[in-house]
Amino acid sequence: MGIFSKLFGALKKTKDNFSTKLRLLFAKNKLGNEFYEELEEILISADVSVATAEEVVERVKERAIAEKLKDEAYVTGILRGVLVEMLQESEVEPPSYPCVIMLVGVNGVGKTTTVGKLAHYFLSQKKTVTVAAADTFRAAASEQLSVWADRAKVRIVKHEEGSDPSAVIFDAVSSAKAKKTDVVIVDTAGRLHVKDNLMNELRKMDRVVQREYPEADFLKLLVLDATTGQNAVNQARVFDEAVELDGIVLTKLDGTAKGGFIFSLASELSLPVLFAGVGEKMDDLEPFDAESFVEAIL
Repeated sequence: MGIFSKLFGALKKTKDNFSTKLRLLFAKNKLGNEFYEELEEILISADVSVATAEEVVERVKERAIAEKLKDEAYVTGILRGVLVEMLQESEVEPPSYPCVIMLVGVNGVGKTTTVGKLAHYFLSQKKTVTVAAADTFRAAASEQLSVWADRAKVRIVKHEEGSDPSAVIFDAVSSAKAKKTDVVIVDTAGRLHVKDNLMNELRKMDRVVQREYPEADFLKLLVLDATTGQNAVNQARVFDEAVELDGIVLTKLDGTAKGGFIFSLASELSLPVLFAGVGEKMDDLEPFDAESFVEAIL
């Protein structure tokens, strides 16, 4: 099963929620102020923020008026185009190599599992990979990552529990430079975005990579649980302020009926989703595609 098929399956809840409401809206309302107000409410109910929902509706309204469109299929087509554009406006180029990818996020979003899946993905792209166990606080975190590293058949750099995570990153980067490894993927401890001392620790890790490996493409990716909904935007804002995020990895897309916050990430923070998890298996993480995502929810 390809990622497109998996995406359709994973987003069934979101699609059922979103497209059913759209059909009902078209059935009872002609285009006009009331129609657009209800469209905005539908977007907000799918966890699109108020500001982003207003922007989407304004773009749809402008085009529908300019093209004198009133047919349901055409207006849905305009909505689809606006949503795809919004996601594509924040897109970034694929990483160049060598690259370091540091995963950050709150507790329980699936960072360690995502490290293993990302390692598998890059191996499938014929790249060499090292993973770094910089979550040195959670009991057995490095052992869990070792299991994923074994599964993916990649090297792991780890220290004993309680070590300085920046030291782990230093060793991983030094090893990658010596062995000319294509990709280093760093697992970090889960941290509440309201804890300043933990965010300062992330900044320190950030500095180590930039100082020791300036020639590498360095991506800082926030791992977000798709079931978090609109609160995900607040998390992203704080992590972005701390370490200047480059993008998002979404997990648990198959568990949510409210995937709309993705549009708010793109519109308000210019943060693209780079990878999306659509299942539990090693190969259930793939590069995110805006057109496929919008197609799957409308």
